[in-house]
Amino acid sequence: MALVFDEIQIGDVMPPYTSAPITRTHLVRYAGASGDFNPLHHDETFAQAVGLETVIAQGMFIMGIAGQAVTSWIDHRWLRKFSVHFLSMTQPVDLNDYQTTKDRATITVSAKVVDKYEEDGEKKIRCELTARDAQGSRKLKGFFVAALP
Repeated sequence: MALVFDEIQIGDVMPPYTSAPITRTHLVRYAGASGDFNPLHHDETFAQAVGLETVIAQGMFIMGIAGQAVTSWIDHRWLRKFSVHFLSMTQPVDLNDYQTTKDRATITVSAKVVDKYEEDGEKKIRCELTARDAQGSRKLKGFFVAALP
């Protein structure tokens, strides 16, 4: 069902969105698609040499998950602005211990309508969003603006 400006209220929330567990395969695929081959995202030895426990997900990959969450609620054609700030690193699931770590490597995105207004002949909403891992650690925060019919 399409969202309609007159039916949305400040305080309404986007349905929660939870990603699949993030694996190293996701990171390698994202590197290939984005061209981000920083060894922090795929080379365990390098990551440990710079003081990390293991490799970490690309920040833009996590932002992509947030974008997917938004466009699962609001048609991408209505999106006018999308901005985030990265807050903490995300580790992929350990495939050697998948059953006990898979839930740890999911990202849940939530958003809430904080403003409704008209601008440039469009009826818009502004929503604040947050992406967290399963332990509640915030991975990013931001906002989006959408024009609704």
